[in-house]
Formats: sequence, structure tokens, C-alpha cells
Amino acid sequence: MVGLNKIMVIGNVGTEPEMRYTPSGRPITTFRMAATRNYTTGTGERKQETEWFTVVAWNQLAEQASNYLKKGRRAYVDGRLRSNQWTGQDGATRFRNEIIADRILFLDRQPVEGQAEEPAGPSATPPAAEGGDAVEADDLPF
Repeated sequence: MVGLNKIMVIGNVGTEPEMRYTPSGRPITTFRMAATRNYTTGTGERKQETEWFTVVAWNQLAEQASNYLKKGRRAYVDGRLRSNQWTGQDGATRFRNEIIADRILFLDRQPVEGQAEEPAGPSATPPAAEGGDAVEADDLPF
């Protein structure tokens, strides 16, 4: 039987990406990402809820994420969901869900030093973080 484990998130980077290396020398970058959903309740009240995700990128993708992502930048991440469970020092069982990234798209322009940050316009093409391929507007998931 074939299974599927896929998650796609568009949101804002909430922490500065942290890159480190495994003992064998493989780069790994982790960061937190927030995705906000706006909705209206049955009574007409506007609500907003934010979900936080931990994103883990490996190898070349880790290096690209570390170099190009900054706190507050907008990004698209797709990958698979991995659940971890461990026992803390206090004896309590802890859980964490992580997105193991297969692809990261940078959805806004990287600001130039000394200039105010501009929102991405229709002509802005975000760089790709998947094997270094260029991203065309038709490749975006929306």
C-alpha cells in the first residue's frame, strides 16, 4: 500500500534560521514559521489564528535557507511531517512536530542594505531553494 506524508505552508519566518553541522559534516538549518488564518465566525465576528511550525532543512537546502531567509521574510515550504517524542529532564513526555523541507520558495525580495523593504511586485521572481533551479511564476503554488 502506498502512503503520502505531505505538508505545504506559506507564512512568515518567526526566528532567525540556525545552521549547524552534523558530526559527519552535513549542514542542517532549523527555523520557526508562522502561518495565520483569518475567518469569520457564525455570528459575524472576525477571528485570526496562527499556527507555528518548526522547519528543518538539510544539505544544500539548509545552506540556501541559512543564507537567504531572515526573521519576518515570507516563504513557502513543502515537505513531510515528522513527529518526535522524548522524555524531558523533569520526566514528562514531550512531543514536537517538524516539517522536513523538500522545497523552500522565498516569496518576497531580500531588502538591499540601507533601503526600506519593498513588497514583492508582480515582476518579482523569488529565488528557488531546491537544487538551485530558477523559479517561474507558473511554479508558485497559488
